[in-house]
Amino acid sequence: MRNERYARHYMLQGFGEAGQQKLQAARLLVVGAGGLGCPVLQYLAAAGVGHIGIIDDDRIDLSNLHRQVLYDTADIGQAKAEVAARKLGLQNPDIDLKYWVEQLKPTNAAGLLQSYDVILDCTDNFAARYLLCDVCSLLDKPLIFGAIYQYEGQLAVFNVPDGQGIKTSYRHLFPQPPSPLEAPDCNAAGVLGVLPGMIGILQATEAIKLLTGIGVVLINKLMTVNLLDHSTFTFDVPPAAPESGSYPQTLDALKDFDYINSCTSATGQIQVITAAELITDWHATDLLLVDVREIDELPRLPVPHLSIPLAALPAQLEQINSARVIFICQSGKRSLTAAQYFHEQANSNQQIFHADGGIMALKKYLND
Repeated sequence: MRNERYARHYMLQGFGEAGQQKLQAARLLVVGAGGLGCPVLQYLAAAGVGHIGIIDDDRIDLSNLHRQVLYDTADIGQAKAEVAARKLGLQNPDIDLKYWVEQLKPTNAAGLLQSYDVILDCTDNFAARYLLCDVCSLLDKPLIFGAIYQYEGQLAVFNVPDGQGIKTSYRHLFPQPPSPLEAPDCNAAGVLGVLPGMIGILQATEAIKLLTGIGVVLINKLMTVNLLDHSTFTFDVPPAAPESGSYPQTLDALKDFDYINSCTSATGQIQVITAAELITDWHATDLLLVDVREIDELPRLPVPHLSIPLAALPAQLEQINSARVIFICQSGKRSLTAAQYFHEQANSNQQIFHADGGIMALKKYLND
């Protein structure tokens, strides 16, 4: 039975009712409901993909709203996955939506991905990207990858065989994780608000093409898009596989693999401090609290601290000269990067900590 919602799809030559039926039967999992995930989810829900899963453990922040256009000011503080599912259900009540407010981990990844046909990587960190790469390879799931940096985006379709039967993965493209300071996320480097919209729409487009069989899918290729000059380049992903010993080869091995350690260095030298512990200790005279957020990020810390944005850290290391150093940021991602970099560069006997959960975890104590 035809649904007037998809009337323009039915009219498309080469798509028609058969294409729409394929979308309605499809099961897609979107990992990350942020800048990339918002347009991916909105367009796939509107297109009538029958079953969509959403996983994200983050909550909506004011700084998200310039690019994560699925959310509005009233949603601040709420879980992204839950809000996204609710709004998408209003957009298209004919589809099935499931969501998980949790972090994708080696211990839960296979279970979450198992029942889905296609996975969309809308994450913002290397640990999640390599985890998705490995679990999709082990489960033989197509993976549609997107990434953004300032004014430039990347797009690729992995783990789908080309005409010669060759499949590539994110590890073929980047065998070794780059340093987070060499390739910072948008929290540290910034991003033009419209960029994730463009890359997310392209990810959704590749998903529709892959599911319906229309067009040429970006298999074994990486496309880059630069909004400053509208340049686009498409590169072949090298088919030579990385060393197999450097990443898990079975689902059991994947559960025990430490992706955070594998994507960073010196993690064993970095101590974690919780929000509760930090509150009781942050007036100590031998402690220096270093906020690596951008200068204009809110809320500001209510105690004396040193403010050094992550990108400026290499030039200001000499200012960090306390016996104990705690790095903090909004959510904990940048602070871990900063702590690792400081350990590598300082070569001292200082105790180095990063604040788990960052300012977000501190908020309930600051409000009290």
